[in-house]
This record gives sequence, C-alpha cells and structure tokens, in this order.
Amino acid sequence: MIAGKTNIAHTTVQSFQKIVFLIFLAIMTTLVFSNNAAAQTRSPYLRIARIVIDSPQLENYKAALKEGMEAAVLIEPGVISLYAVYEKDHPTHVTVFETYADKNAYELHIQTPHFKKYKERVKDMVKSLELADVITIANETKQQGNR
Repeated sequence: MIAGKTNIAHTTVQSFQKIVFLIFLAIMTTLVFSNNAAAQTRSPYLRIARIVIDSPQLENYKAALKEGMEAAVLIEPGVISLYAVYEKDHPTHVTVFETYADKNAYELHIQTPHFKKYKERVKDMVKSLELADVITIANETKQQGNR
C-alpha cells in the first residue's frame, strides 16, 4: 500500500513540475515577444531634411532654425539630436539630421509650439523641402576625452 501511495505522490509531483514548467515557458515567451515589440517601437527614429533657402533670407532662416532646434533639444525628452549643416559651395542648401527616441517622439515634436513657430517663420524662406526617413548603417562617435 505504501508503494502505491509513493507512486501517486511521485506522479503528482511530476505533474506539478510540468505545470510549473509550462507556466514558466509561457511567461518567458510573453516577455520575449513583448520586449521585441517594445524594442521595435522604441528604436530611434531618424530623418533627414534637405532644404533649399531663398538666398536673401538665409541669415534669418539660420537664426529661426537655430532657435527652433535649441528649444526642441532643451524642452523635448524625445528629441535626441538635431544637427544642421549647409553645403560649403551652396550655403542655401541646408541639411538637418534628426534623431528622435522613437516615431512617437517625432509626432509629438511636430505638434509643439516651438516647431509650429519655426514653420510659420520660415514658410516664405524655404524654396524646397525634402524629407527622408533613414536607417542607420553604422554610428561611431569618439568621446571628448578619447582622442
């Protein structure tokens, strides 16, 4: 009789272990898939804006751009970096490299009062605007003290 009780107890323990293992597997699978989905939605969102400015208004444009960029980086946690350059031989050809925490941060950025102010100020200065979503191939940055 004792041997029969031992077998039942052993079978119950095995069943319990299987249930615990299946619950563990379900939890881990859920975590892996939710982390992958979260990582995809939180990946940096990168854009390039290629802008041609009306030459008599170039200095006013640069001032408006600088003011708008400074406000965005200072105020918005989702704005990672904004970097503007112009072509040496064509100073009216401006390119802005934009990095946001994710696409949602970009969507929030274009609704801010400082962005709307920038757009209103420059609407008659911009001759053309081309926007492109981009994906990083490589990104290497040297830290200040590591030259």
